[in-house]
Amino acid sequence: MGIGRGKANTRVAAKASTHGQDDRLSKLPDHILLAILEQLDIRDAARTMILSKQWRHIPSMLSKLVIKVNSFEPNKDDRSKITLDDLARANATMGEATKSILSGRSICRSALHLLCLQFYLGEESISIAQTVAHTMETQMVGSAEFAILTKKKHGQCTEDDMLFHGRQLMSLFGACPKAFVGLTCLKLENVSLNEPDLLNIFSICKRLGFLRLYNCDTGILSSLEVEHPQLRELEMDQCRFERVHLKWLPKLTVLTFEIWISQEDPLSFGYVPLLQSVSLTNIGLSWHKMLKLSEFLDSATISALQLNFKSEKIWIQPEGPKQLFPVFSKLKIVKLINVSEECDLNWTMFILQGAPSLEELQITVWDHFCEMMMVDELRRQYAYSEEKKGVDWEGDPSDFKHHKLSVLKIFGFRPEDKFVRYVRSVIEAAVNLEDIFLFNKLVCERCKDNVPKASRCPWPKKQRFSIRNRITNGLNLFVPIHFPSSSSHLCTGRSRSSH
Repeated sequence: MGIGRGKANTRVAAKASTHGQDDRLSKLPDHILLAILEQLDIRDAARTMILSKQWRHIPSMLSKLVIKVNSFEPNKDDRSKITLDDLARANATMGEATKSILSGRSICRSALHLLCLQFYLGEESISIAQTVAHTMETQMVGSAEFAILTKKKHGQCTEDDMLFHGRQLMSLFGACPKAFVGLTCLKLENVSLNEPDLLNIFSICKRLGFLRLYNCDTGILSSLEVEHPQLRELEMDQCRFERVHLKWLPKLTVLTFEIWISQEDPLSFGYVPLLQSVSLTNIGLSWHKMLKLSEFLDSATISALQLNFKSEKIWIQPEGPKQLFPVFSKLKIVKLINVSEECDLNWTMFILQGAPSLEELQITVWDHFCEMMMVDELRRQYAYSEEKKGVDWEGDPSDFKHHKLSVLKIFGFRPEDKFVRYVRSVIEAAVNLEDIFLFNKLVCERCKDNVPKASRCPWPKKQRFSIRNRITNGLNLFVPIHFPSSSSHLCTGRSRSSH
């Protein structure tokens, strides 16, 4: 519901009132009004209070409150013109709105199932946290989430900025520890803390189930040990630790670890008995160590693995099935994302050989030019690998048979010999394969004009027939081969999840 419609409805309500009639909005049951308002931005939801007398108390009855500082920022076409003062004012306005809505709930008996706040670090954030702390003390709050942003973005932050953000965070934490005690989700960005301070936050946030750290550290190339009794999901992105040791996380099930600077294994696993899903993303620079998954995962036996190579060098070292079986014995789904288009795919067969329970294998082959470093001078400056991006694999799949794999998906499939040979190898090895999905080249909105239309459109029937014949020629096994349109998988680019 936009502001224009709000004004129109206000006039309708006023007109009805002059005729001695109740407006139709007032006749709607509260549960329907709540269902409508929960679909709106909180700023628009608050504005609906002017539409009807009955609506005035509705925002305070919402069971889910998601209040984001973005909703209060100036509406400027060019976001680069938004100043730090603009952000501070937006933060203060959001704090006032939060206080108004939450204080209005003091007479409401319904539980607040979700309270999700996104705000900037700063003096204004202390009043936001104090309001939340009071709400937690006086009302029933189910899930409580803080996404704490910095007014300077990642690319603008210096070392001094990160240290300053760390001091701001600890001032907030010190002023309102009770707000952090009740948190179930915490997202931090662009802060540098002393290790004892970060560990103190972990210990105070006793209910924490989800933690995201983006560009955070306790000093460049420092080490971090993570212990928490409730943490179920951990995301670390571009954090500059030498090593992170997951020492004791008895409920951790999902781990996402992206972009590391360590020259050794960036992660080690302690007690993580419930860990099911691991997602790793990195740009393989010339000095990065090739990871051996058998050593890296150690005692963790996972069921889902995702590896994102960012269209650069493969940073995984193929291993034999004897080495991999202890960590791959329960593995059921593998996704290999952004494999460079110059790579052969045969090396991925080592995963099949080491994972006897694997049911689905997905491979995305994509040189995503608008996210790649394309300038040679900058590639040398930042130590991008000058070696070939693929890896050699000396395994012999001729006598190998896999009995669980049922689905193979390749995004970015091209009608080239290396792709055809690979699909044939998988068909020969996976004796119970049920479906093969071959998607055309992926594109994103920013770079789609640089990709020939024929490479991103569905293949003509004649070409599909030719590809199918080349793959199955001479094979005694029949597997349905599908050619879905890749248009539904158009990538719009990644945004910062903390926003």
